[in-house]
Amino acid sequence: MSAAALLLIDIQAGFDSPVWGARNNPQAEINAARLLAAWRTAAAPVIHIRHVSVEPGSPLGPGPGSEIKTEVAPRTGEPVFQKCVNSAFIGTGLEEHLRGHGIDRLVICGLTTPHCVSTTARMAANLGFEVRLAHDACASFAANARTDWAAGVAPLDAEAIHAGAVSHLHGEFATALSTDAVLTQGP
Repeated sequence: MSAAALLLIDIQAGFDSPVWGARNNPQAEINAARLLAAWRTAAAPVIHIRHVSVEPGSPLGPGPGSEIKTEVAPRTGEPVFQKCVNSAFIGTGLEEHLRGHGIDRLVICGLTTPHCVSTTARMAANLGFEVRLAHDACASFAANARTDWAAGVAPLDAEAIHAGAVSHLHGEFATALSTDAVLTQGP
């Protein structure tokens, strides 16, 4: 069986902007870096996803905010797929790259859990890939809460948003595991 590819989604400088609101899991980048180090040591496939927003004023727009954070920065030879929508499969060559390299298993981590991480994990599963989600190498923000669908509903905090997103993925689209559990299993 071939090694699973590590898919690092949108771990970018723009997510340090206060516009996103309170955040859960300040250890997400540290855990993602631990996964990345293990994958590199094992010479297993590593793929970076970078979101470049087309929304005016977005912290993830072209420029410094769209740069991948130093702790998980790509090395020469590690592919980087750029996207402008939630799914890393839309408008990129990601699926073709995975299939062309015989990769059918993924370990996913990154930002943000209810958006690009969730959408990519769901689509990966729908395309037939086996997905493990390193839930503590992901994070969410309070600004991800949407309350306009029902008047008077209190916004959720970042941890509740994260937990809800992971719960919706686990068992149907992915197997949610801690970074330690993923590292124990290995690539």
